[in-house]
This record gives sequence, structure tokens and C-alpha cells, in this order.
Amino acid sequence: MSDTIMDQDSAGDVRMGTLEVRLAQSSAEVDSAQALRYRVFYEEMTANPSPEMAAQRRDFDAFDAHCDHLLVIDHARGSGPEAVVGTYRLIRRPMAERAGRFYSSSEYDITPLVSLPGEVLELGRSCVDAAYRTRGSMQLLWRGIAAYVFHHRIELMFGCASLPGNDVQALAQPLSYLYHHHLAPPALRPVALPGLRVDMRLMEPDAIDAKRALNDLPPLIKGYLRLGGFVGDGAVIDPQFNTTDVCVVVKTDQVTDKYFKHYERRSRDGSGA
Repeated sequence: MSDTIMDQDSAGDVRMGTLEVRLAQSSAEVDSAQALRYRVFYEEMTANPSPEMAAQRRDFDAFDAHCDHLLVIDHARGSGPEAVVGTYRLIRRPMAERAGRFYSSSEYDITPLVSLPGEVLELGRSCVDAAYRTRGSMQLLWRGIAAYVFHHRIELMFGCASLPGNDVQALAQPLSYLYHHHLAPPALRPVALPGLRVDMRLMEPDAIDAKRALNDLPPLIKGYLRLGGFVGDGAVIDPQFNTTDVCVVVKTDQVTDKYFKHYERRSRDGSGA
């Protein structure tokens, strides 16, 4: 677990009713996040667990020990594993150095991103309990990310985001839409690794129904686009998770969400770390 924890001052009062968003503060809370990830990814979304994961009913890998785990906790559910109802895995540059690399580098050449001089943040392993997939819960999760971004002065966020299934032709419309309308500029463009890259240009621009393509995108990717996000060149099929991945890039100076503005103002006024 990371030795850098977002404390109460840097997090602010990130609460809504019985829900709280904050970083995991113990190995037991990380274990609760891994349990939630297993329920969502492997039981609900039918990903393929390793024998060790299936035996423990946990989603885990070598990166978990080196990163921060953002949690949404419902205190109405008590204090056990069932109280963790949302999670995001956050990896900054020092953490990636300890882990040996960023997670996304197994699918994409992210050299343009990691070559930037400022702090960068990789987002991943995002999931929310089915009963909590509401606008309010997602806003709360993004408030936590906003606090983290301004606390650590993150200049750019990136990570692999998934579309369901491995049938690229069935995803031709949303993939083509992303390529033609949201391709990252060359200076910020991750490129899928040779041997893994699937061309996203499956339809010509004039053949795309933009409204339908947007409707077909998962809510998480649509959220990144609303924050001014871009995608890299090429998709990657992930057979373990039964998904087709794209690499999303978001410059924090393009973020207009009111919570990012709120935490920027707190930092400027000295009322937040």
C-alpha cells in the first residue's frame, strides 16, 4: 500500500449522506476494494479469474501494493468489506517507479505521457456496486479524484478504459467515433503496442451515427470525454476481462467540472492542501 495517504485536510469534506469517499487506510480496506472488484469484474461482467483469484474471490495484481486505492464507503452498511461500494486505483509516477512500470504500458506505448515533466496519474480498476450506480455516487467518486488531483498537482490523467466484449466489429461505431472525433494530439497520443493494436478506423466519418455511438459508449468513457478527454491510437482486446480497451488521456487544465474548480479555489486560498 502507498505510504502517501490523502488526509482529511487534503480530501476536504467529501461526503454525501451516509457515503464517504477517501483513500484506503489499511490492508483490510484494500482487501475490501479487491473483493468489490472481484464481484463486479468476475461475477457480474464474467471476466476470467486466475485460480488464485477464484479461490480468494479477490481481484489483485502486483500493482496493488504500490498504489493508492480510492474508496466510496457507505457507513450505513457498517465497517466491514460490504461497506466499500466503489473504488478507483490511482498510480502516480513514484508508485509506477516502485512497481517497475505503469499498468497501461502492457498494452500501450505511453512514452509521450511519461516523458512529460509534471506529475501524471494513471486511473484504473474502476468499479461501483450495482446498487450504487447513480449520478450522485459517481459525482462523489469524481470529487475524491478532484481532491487527489489538486493535492498532488496532477497535470495529466490517463488509463485504459473498456468497452464490453471482444467482438471489434460489434464495436465499430463507438470505436470509429472515438478515433475520428477524440483522437489525442500527437504530443499526447499513446499508441497500442505492435501485435496488440486493433485499428479503430472501422467506419468512415460520414457513416457514423454520432448520437448512437455516444449512447453505445460506457458511462465511464463518456465521463472522460465530458472532461475534455482524448483517446490513443488503436484498441486492444483483453481476453481476461472480456473487453476491448482504449487508452484515455485527460489534461487536468481542461477539466471544467465544478468540483475541480472547487478544489483549485481551496488550494489557491490556502484552505486545502
